[in-house]
Amino acid sequence: MASSLDSRRLIAGLAATALSALAYGFGSGLQPLPWLTWLAPLPLAMLAPHVKARWLALAAFVAGALGALNQWHYLHGVIGLPVPVIALFTVLPGVVLALCLLFFRRLLRRGHGVAAMLAMPALWVAIEYANTQTSPHGTFGSLAYSQMDMLPVLQLASITGLWGIGFLLLLMPAALAVALTRKAAPHARLAAVAAMVVAMGATLAYGYARLHAPATGSIKIGLASIEKPVRPALSVPEGQALLERYLAAIDRLAAGGATVIVTPETAFATGETTVPAFAEAARRHGVLLATGIDAKGGADGERNAQWVFRPGLQSPATYAKHHLIPGFENQYTPGATYTMLDGSPRIGLAICKDMDFHDIGRAYADRQAQLLLVPAWDFGVDGWFHGRMAIMRGVESGFAIARAARAGRLTLSDDRGRVVAEASSEQHDAELVGELPLHASRTFYAQWGDWFAWVDLALLAILLVWAFVVPPRSN
Repeated sequence: MASSLDSRRLIAGLAATALSALAYGFGSGLQPLPWLTWLAPLPLAMLAPHVKARWLALAAFVAGALGALNQWHYLHGVIGLPVPVIALFTVLPGVVLALCLLFFRRLLRRGHGVAAMLAMPALWVAIEYANTQTSPHGTFGSLAYSQMDMLPVLQLASITGLWGIGFLLLLMPAALAVALTRKAAPHARLAAVAAMVVAMGATLAYGYARLHAPATGSIKIGLASIEKPVRPALSVPEGQALLERYLAAIDRLAAGGATVIVTPETAFATGETTVPAFAEAARRHGVLLATGIDAKGGADGERNAQWVFRPGLQSPATYAKHHLIPGFENQYTPGATYTMLDGSPRIGLAICKDMDFHDIGRAYADRQAQLLLVPAWDFGVDGWFHGRMAIMRGVESGFAIARAARAGRLTLSDDRGRVVAEASSEQHDAELVGELPLHASRTFYAQWGDWFAWVDLALLAILLVWAFVVPPRSN
């Protein structure tokens, strides 16, 4: 009898591990299936009260690590990170998942079903938040990005930032596991059902209401990316030939009605302080023309810059990238100021990786930006994902985004996260013109920042007391 029971538990454990690994693998990463993310922890959470802690920890670690292998090609074959670094990226999700499930199991087996339901999301979000405060890659890797195509859920970020979405993603499977386990008290099972209904109902009601709020205006924007040559000097024939190709693209976009045109990050390198041909194109067409420049002539050193040419002005408005990619952009001096263009609508400037960090979104929200112009440069396979990370900043802080990426995506997105126009430059040149809706709004997150993360940390402290100080509930 004991042998038969052990066999059944082994089969259940292997099945739960495999299902969670598959759900994490396909529900996260560069092209996630968002509905799978909600299910990923559920098989292991259902298993948790029925197996010993060490076996649960092993199953969760294996599931998390196997799921994280979905980025092996990206990290090793595309970016070229060393294998030990990739191993760390693979191991950490397994460790975090194991800790969350052990925390859940301890509280559930001690009779604290409601606390167990909250434990898994509270610990997960706390670890994600701590990571974003120390990582040179900002919010990269957050589970919340898996929900970028789930627009009603995405609106929650305008209140809580991505922390609320991450919490909800872990709360739902944890609550379902509590509701379905016989080891939880009846009141805990009822509370779990209520939590699922209220949390998801409130999220969807708010999300649909926000998505139906009318725009206050719109602006027609053109985006263009010419993939090769890469970053030629404007002073050489190759650079002049590329300049002529961009000028032809600008003519087409302006003919299509664009009043703002954006081209990718570091499209050209120059030691000068302007590009007369771009200034003339801006004057001739009456457009704002934003382009990425490898600016080599500044007194403060080489900058990864954005220059915006405006009708009638020879000198461009400038912005220098704040957040540089470690190892790839060591030659640049980071920027430290923000740039808002004069006039209406209120337009701010950022560059590529800047949009992985909350400080950029919050700073432009404080300046009441309605639109950000973002030259970018991706790695081909991450075009969708990296573009959506930028879109999250717009939802959180209340601005539309015009992002033109080499080797990625050209996207126009409003402050609700809707992509109103998109083209791929992952393997070829691309351009588009689209009408981008604008709103005049200031989000709760823009005003109060990471308040939800701090509430989560306080909740985690209380749950730790329940897990390790408060006596088990008697049956």
